[in-house]
Amino acid sequence: MLGTANIMRIVIIGNGVSGITAARHIRKLSDHEIRVISSETDYFFSRTALMYVYMGHMRWRDIEPYERSFWKKNRIELVKDHIIRIDPSAKKVFGRSGESFAYDHLILALGSKSNKFGWPGQDLKGVTGLYSKQDLETMEKFSNGLSRAVVVGGGLIGIEMGEMFHSRKIPVTMLVREEEYWDNVLPKEEASMISRHILRHGIDLRLESNLERIIDDGHGQVAGVTVKETGEEIPCGFVGLTPGVSPNIDWIKKTPIETGKGILVDVFLRTNVDGIWAIGDCAQLRAPTLGRSDIEAVWYTGRMMGETVAHTICGNEMPYEPGIWYNSAKFMDIEYQVYGMVPNRPDPDLSSLLWQDEERDRLIRIVFEKESMIVRGVNLLGVRFRHEVCDRWLRLESDLEMVVQQLPLAHFDPEFFRQPYDNVRKIYEQMHGKKPPRLSRHTPDKVYQFLNPDPIS
Repeated sequence: MLGTANIMRIVIIGNGVSGITAARHIRKLSDHEIRVISSETDYFFSRTALMYVYMGHMRWRDIEPYERSFWKKNRIELVKDHIIRIDPSAKKVFGRSGESFAYDHLILALGSKSNKFGWPGQDLKGVTGLYSKQDLETMEKFSNGLSRAVVVGGGLIGIEMGEMFHSRKIPVTMLVREEEYWDNVLPKEEASMISRHILRHGIDLRLESNLERIIDDGHGQVAGVTVKETGEEIPCGFVGLTPGVSPNIDWIKKTPIETGKGILVDVFLRTNVDGIWAIGDCAQLRAPTLGRSDIEAVWYTGRMMGETVAHTICGNEMPYEPGIWYNSAKFMDIEYQVYGMVPNRPDPDLSSLLWQDEERDRLIRIVFEKESMIVRGVNLLGVRFRHEVCDRWLRLESDLEMVVQQLPLAHFDPEFFRQPYDNVRKIYEQMHGKKPPRLSRHTPDKVYQFLNPDPIS
């Protein structure tokens, strides 16, 4: 282990993926004292798996990635408390319990909170987002005998909540302000495909519809909602607020730590206050990498930040370098992947090669520069590509012809090689007046050669 001569006190606020990854890697690299403080749960859990607990696919213990003996064995102290104040001059944090905790390094891994926009009734019983264990418990509490749920907002959280209720045969109405589902992120064709898919599953999707107010039953509980555009009242016993999330930093704004939308950090994830760091959903990069956002509330960036800050604190200064943007999710039965830059609106410098199979809800979009033909992004619905291949295309600035030729290298399932990729090749030929070259046989060998171009010594 490194750094055993000078033991430091590390306090981490937040036991999500970023905070726990930092704790694990600090332990791998040192003998520092590690204390993780959270008021949400006793143990780390996989936040992305909350929906599967509600749907009955997993038990709560199944979404705890580590045995509960892991923490004591690895000398990571877990504290159940809610931190309400930081004193940077004394290097202490103070909990609601009245206890204080001294630190040499403080890592803020505060996560996100569900957005609220001041709707009348938004604080009634039976109204919640979908982020925390407490949100899941509220959903569970109000599900018994529920005649209808209303989900406000689209995106990845909205569709998860809608699917959760749908799995229990609870009728769901979704109020989405956009013209198509998530078209503030997805291009028109993808957004339209998702909208049709949701409707085919029997969910009452209301596009271009805004929440006006949540109706009180007279006892502080939800009785329904009013739609702004039509004035229609929709009776319901639960309202899910899912118009995105934002950094959970309200109390940090009362400290000397500089904030914007999130806690401002440099490339090493340092705040402006000595000894204090911020990682995960709550961190806002002062100078994000080209092609990346300053705040990215996704699990893998939180994990990367946790590992990065651990190395720097333990003496191996390491900048945060997230690489090529990617994300993955599911919209009901449709898998979704995005790599690189895929704008949701026309860009004068970019064009797309688009193939879609509307009957089977499959789509491949390849975004490229009009002049250079360099590929800048890939969108996939209902088709899964190998992450390593897409990442290499974008890092090497491969041109469109090469990517179209190499599409079979990217796909997981050989069953679908011929039909999608022959069609994509035909679209390329129509666009550019020539056929792209074909790969030779032995695709698995070609995948290996593409990902491992240097000869083995």
